[in-house]
Amino acid sequence: MAVTLAGVLGAMIGSFLNVCILRLPNDESILHPPSHCPRCDSRIAWYDNVPILSWLVLRGRCRRCGKGISIQYLLIEAATALLWAAAVWYWGLGLDGLAAALFGTILLGIAVTDAKHYLIPDEYTWGGLAIGLLLSLRGGVDGLLWALAGAGLGFGLLYFVAWAGEKAFGKEAMGGGDIKMMAMVGAFVGWQGVLLTIFLGAFIGTIVWVPISLWHKRLVPFGVFLAAAAGITFVFGDQIIAWYLNFVTAS
Repeated sequence: MAVTLAGVLGAMIGSFLNVCILRLPNDESILHPPSHCPRCDSRIAWYDNVPILSWLVLRGRCRRCGKGISIQYLLIEAATALLWAAAVWYWGLGLDGLAAALFGTILLGIAVTDAKHYLIPDEYTWGGLAIGLLLSLRGGVDGLLWALAGAGLGFGLLYFVAWAGEKAFGKEAMGGGDIKMMAMVGAFVGWQGVLLTIFLGAFIGTIVWVPISLWHKRLVPFGVFLAAAAGITFVFGDQIIAWYLNFVTAS
């Protein structure tokens, strides 16, 4: 029952996340105007705004104008529902499960927004940083210090990389959104998690995006790969770091 309810709540949050993905890059209010059709601009009634179900019932079309509504809305709502259900199933009802669900939601918003707009809004990064620091208090003073160390290293390390890259290549090497994002990530995964996230993000980006960018000459939305790496680190980071330390000491 708890997992099911978490999934329902996640779908509702996913609906709100769709609004953030659509409006934040354009500096639009996420509260006004209410949800409306992107084609005919008509307001969407509450019964046509039920997460997941409404899109399926209406077959991805506006009831009023009949124009198609992007499947992104369905996918984001479903993904967020699964994310929240999985967080409660794995970590249980409590602050650990809440931290996992919120962190995953923020990472999903960052990944989709950066992929579509090459932009990471401050609402994700600074807002997520505040949430991460607040939730770190579940570990007391030590938890807060751990989160602060992670946030400081995440921000400082990517700021240095951006500064060095600009000096070396004479142009911006990394966006400010990526720098602020890593401060937020550090608040959730700590300083060791920051190092693992950056390594995994660079590795995934190299394997996946570099061949594509060379062929199509497109910029790299590094936030997408950092988000994927941060999610892996949050779930499996302790095991990966322990394996690496054992490997180093054994050799």
